[in-house]
Amino acid sequence: MDFLKFIRFSVKQIVFGSSTYYMWLAILLAFVLVGVSGYQQQLAHGHIVSNMRDPVPWGMFIGTYAFLVGVAAAAMALAVPGYVYHWKPIKEIVVLGEIIAICAVVMCILFVMADLGRPERFWHLLPVVGTPNLPTSMIGMNVMILNGYLVLNIVIVTYFLYCAFVGKPYNKFIFMSLMLFSIPAAISIHTTTAFIFNVLPSRPYWNSAILVPRFIASALCAGPALMVIAFQILRKTANINIREEALQKIAEMISIVLFVNLLLFFAEVITEFRSATAHTVHMQYYFRGIEGHVSLVSWAWTGALFNIIAFFLLLTPHLRQNTFLMNLGCVLVFVGVFIEKGIGLVLPGFTPGTLGEVYEYVPSLAEVMIGIGIAAVGILLFTVLSRVAIPLTFSEPYESGDDTRFENPRAVIREI
Repeated sequence: MDFLKFIRFSVKQIVFGSSTYYMWLAILLAFVLVGVSGYQQQLAHGHIVSNMRDPVPWGMFIGTYAFLVGVAAAAMALAVPGYVYHWKPIKEIVVLGEIIAICAVVMCILFVMADLGRPERFWHLLPVVGTPNLPTSMIGMNVMILNGYLVLNIVIVTYFLYCAFVGKPYNKFIFMSLMLFSIPAAISIHTTTAFIFNVLPSRPYWNSAILVPRFIASALCAGPALMVIAFQILRKTANINIREEALQKIAEMISIVLFVNLLLFFAEVITEFRSATAHTVHMQYYFRGIEGHVSLVSWAWTGALFNIIAFFLLLTPHLRQNTFLMNLGCVLVFVGVFIEKGIGLVLPGFTPGTLGEVYEYVPSLAEVMIGIGIAAVGILLFTVLSRVAIPLTFSEPYESGDDTRFENPRAVIREI
């Protein structure tokens, strides 16, 4: 009965709100309809409405998917200081980080479904009814681990918020076990995604052992950067107390991991250019262009420059403590990593092709429309889940075994 009351409360929080809330939902739903319109074109005519072709069969969908997997995995950046080292300012916002992870995984799944072309064939990836070829297939492994990570985060968030709703302590052993298990699970979803690219020997641009740590390092840059921006928006719009020291600590962690990401990236670039083998052509296409094809050169240098500027902004204490500069650094990190993984990972790996063909891919209007719609779905999901989580999370549910008793969340709910 308590769980049914919790569900009813959640539905009320989502359905009822201010006029500003309804206007925001209407805007997001309008963008979702834009995505539905683009997807309808793809369903009717096939992938021919996209600009993906045989030389470049992976485009915006898979590039954005690889980036968003990193955003989803970055929830562990809050879980470690929050629940391993029990640092209270971050512990208070870990559940919001888990919600961002849920939204990111949902968007990942939608981008993969859009890339399938024939979505009704997704059952081929499912165990028992399909033939996922586990564990030999990296794609099959990635699908299983990604969906398992989604379920794990849903269970963590639901259990935490339910305990807060009924005003009872959560079982510390159960919750800590789930939270600690989410850390290697977050690493594994990005590792298996990297292996999808890494184990293709015919694509030398990806066939590097350093690709896996690069994936993990970039994940721990872009995801926390998004969280810093999202938490500040929530702090202003929902009038909640997210401590400044928590945001500063996250920004500091970004600067440390960003150094590792830059080091690995430049090590790869220097190795490729200094070796000067036939395989260097892919890196050359990305940074210099080949045979007059230079569509990615400006993106390559912009992404690298954004990451370098962000590193110095977030590393220097007196710059990081300036709110504007901290936010600028986080935005630059987010955009820079998106360029590095969403554009600079997929497209140069296919260009030139195995037969030497140079096909310069640019997303079509239908692909952009679908991307906008999926992004709107993610933001919409984050909005409604935050509506449920905020009044419960910031009533400070207590752990079993604690002597301190906080305000009963039901009182907060009644006030709302």
